[in-house]
Amino acid sequence: MADRVPLDFDPPVRQVRDLLLGITDDHLAAPTPCPGWSVGTLLDHLLGLGWAFTQAARKSTEGEGSAPQPSAEHLTPHWRSRLPGVLDELSNAWKDPAAWEGTSAAGGVTMPAEVTGMVAVNELTMHGWDLARATGQEYAADPRILEQLIGFLSAGPAEGSPGLFGPRVPLGDEATMLDQAVALAGRDPHWRPTTAAH
Repeated sequence: MADRVPLDFDPPVRQVRDLLLGITDDHLAAPTPCPGWSVGTLLDHLLGLGWAFTQAARKSTEGEGSAPQPSAEHLTPHWRSRLPGVLDELSNAWKDPAAWEGTSAAGGVTMPAEVTGMVAVNELTMHGWDLARATGQEYAADPRILEQLIGFLSAGPAEGSPGLFGPRVPLGDEATMLDQAVALAGRDPHWRPTTAAH
């Protein structure tokens, strides 16, 4: 079924689901590559974006409003059981070719549906990397996804897009595809918890 749509959500969803198994309660207050966001805040964001982009795929008006600011304080205590289900719903919703047609809205932004889908896959991929770095886990993104994200992110402004991407981070010529995508999205590929500002 996935070959009938531009992007397959299953690989990044599986990666995030696998990462959740390695996140302990002690990790929730840890810093992430997203400035000012803890692991708990990032998990709350994933719950919100998963729901919003599922509504976008279904062309539902429920997800059209601006997204609330994510917060670790708002993270449901049942996130371990709830987030995998939200992510599976997201992936299944974008398996429908109709999800990619026309326009759709998420977080108060209306875009061509193909762009909405690409933004959603980018969010999953980048925040998967964020979670892996913040919690000391390995992360290997699907090369087919990375190739499309690099093309998508390269077309954006080098100074970034407020609310979506930070300014691009310069890289050497030998950078991996994952490092290229991360840098284009405004993250430092060499980020580690010990390098975070305290």
